[in-house]
Amino acid sequence: MRTKRWARVLAGVAVCMVSSACTLLQLRHESQQIVASTVLVGVVQPEAGSSAPIVVAAYARHGDELTLAHCTRLHEAGGFELIVPNGSYELMAFADENDNLRLDPTEPTAHRGDPQHPIVATGTGIVGDLNLRLTRGEAPPLTVGTDFSHCGAKRTHSTQAGAIADLNDPVFSQDYGSKGYWSPLEFYREAGGNIYFLEPYDPKRIPVLFIHGAAGSPQDWRYFFDHLDRTRYQAWFFYYPSGAAIESMSHLLSWKLLNLRMKYGFEHLYVVAHSMGGLVARSFLTDYSAMVPGIDLFVSVSTPWAGESSATLGVQHSPAVVPSWIEMQPQGRYMQTLFDRKLPAGLDYYLLFGFKGGVTLVRPNNDGAVTLASQLRTAAQAEAKQVYGFDDDHVGILSSAQAWAQFEAILDATGKTAGERMRSAGRVRLELGYADGANPAPRTNTLWLRPLGRQGDPIAIALRPDSQSRDLGPIPPGDYTASLIDPAYRAEPGSQVVHIRAGESPTLPFTLRPQGVLWGYVSTRAPDEPVPAGLFVTPATTIKIESIRLRGPGVDRQLQPRSVASLDWFERYLDGHDDAAGAQFFFVDLPGGEYTLTVQAEGYLPYEERAVVQPGRAGAWKPIVLTPR
Repeated sequence: MRTKRWARVLAGVAVCMVSSACTLLQLRHESQQIVASTVLVGVVQPEAGSSAPIVVAAYARHGDELTLAHCTRLHEAGGFELIVPNGSYELMAFADENDNLRLDPTEPTAHRGDPQHPIVATGTGIVGDLNLRLTRGEAPPLTVGTDFSHCGAKRTHSTQAGAIADLNDPVFSQDYGSKGYWSPLEFYREAGGNIYFLEPYDPKRIPVLFIHGAAGSPQDWRYFFDHLDRTRYQAWFFYYPSGAAIESMSHLLSWKLLNLRMKYGFEHLYVVAHSMGGLVARSFLTDYSAMVPGIDLFVSVSTPWAGESSATLGVQHSPAVVPSWIEMQPQGRYMQTLFDRKLPAGLDYYLLFGFKGGVTLVRPNNDGAVTLASQLRTAAQAEAKQVYGFDDDHVGILSSAQAWAQFEAILDATGKTAGERMRSAGRVRLELGYADGANPAPRTNTLWLRPLGRQGDPIAIALRPDSQSRDLGPIPPGDYTASLIDPAYRAEPGSQVVHIRAGESPTLPFTLRPQGVLWGYVSTRAPDEPVPAGLFVTPATTIKIESIRLRGPGVDRQLQPRSVASLDWFERYLDGHDDAAGAQFFFVDLPGGEYTLTVQAEGYLPYEERAVVQPGRAGAWKPIVLTPR
């Protein structure tokens, strides 16, 4: 049955025939909507001691009328994502204390954005740092009694990382996973994308994160789940709309893992991915894993490392295109640059492939879905510690006793290596205090550890919004300069030397003082190049920015960006100086108020926007896209 499902997927990639899983009309509409939408991202901070579920909603205002654009339910406070058509919005969240998915009079609420200063979504992929803190006593913008029972695929479904899942729930079925491929936007609006647990978190067991492939679902991993030693490991799985852009899903995975890392501080993580899920995993590992230290193992199973030629046929000839087809094209930008960035140092990578598919007149050696040439791309083999092949087809390999036995042996070997790393590692004890009785708004700050003498890459450890005292690690022994980078506070001291030794945990004290900060960057994306919702748009590398000017209450400052040659922007920020390096910039020590930001770049029209700065509160984050002259 599952092999037939994969045959249908391949046929759909080639010709996208109208079927129960895919209609041209719906797919065309979804493809258009995905590039005309933006994902709003932030963190909800609860009242002290509260564990109530949270509802978060985005709505558009037309005069006094409010129109709900998207809402989601979190089983507990933390990170959220909402997908909305490009436009202007306001956000609201409330603690659903009686879990009835209805806004009741006494429940804590939070609100961000207003008619004068809405949250603007303009096709930049993501608008981030839209953080909210729940309080009582403020009048909510939405009417008391508003019903939110339609939020999510199921009344009790949660999109907060770490929600405990029942694999028998229809939302985790293979049919629903297929929906995530052919109707990714509808899937995302109903179920979101999330990392789920099968049981409560246990700090004594190593998490093993399973990632499904195209048209897949968590149920594809049942054999692995059932055979996993639950005394040593805990199963997590990333469930996402597999028809969405691979790079967007890679960023979503990083956001979910970052939230879990900040909450639980897990010290080890193993990642195993099937088919296209291996591409999602690798993009995460090369682009974002520095924020999630402790990933010791990556195992890919039947991954199309060189893409799929039928994806090219689909993009060129189908009247409607699944977004992930674009990245699956062998000659496309994604596949051609996939191995430009290397896997993190110290990560053990194993490549597993299947070959039970045979040869036809139109398909070379394959596993029934992916060619051997794609699975065994030379660059992928070069990275692998070992390559293992199995006489199984594309999906059957996930229920193969032989493949499982090999995977189990890899787990055992990695566990021993991770144990050696743990014994040789150190930790730090972070102590944060707030000056002048500050009550910090939720935001994500980062501890940066730079090896003395600037030898080696810095280590970045993201911190929970409510972090004050916490042990952090494991950290390789060495001598470091430690700095705390906060988007709305100044850390004192700006930096300090810390000596990290195996088995030791020195204390790092910082005092935080509120300051007004405006961060930003100019993107590399051309205005006529569609940006899928949820994609992280990287800073520009070729645009020549002439000036960045900020005017506001008693402030008129201008920057001429310098070349990006080092990490000395750390010192500039910590010393309280404005700076612009390449396409990125920041202004610090700003009084609260409304500002006008202007960007001048060679060959582009002047860019201007309004920005509100509030000391102690991080501003909304999104890239600036310039328009060519």
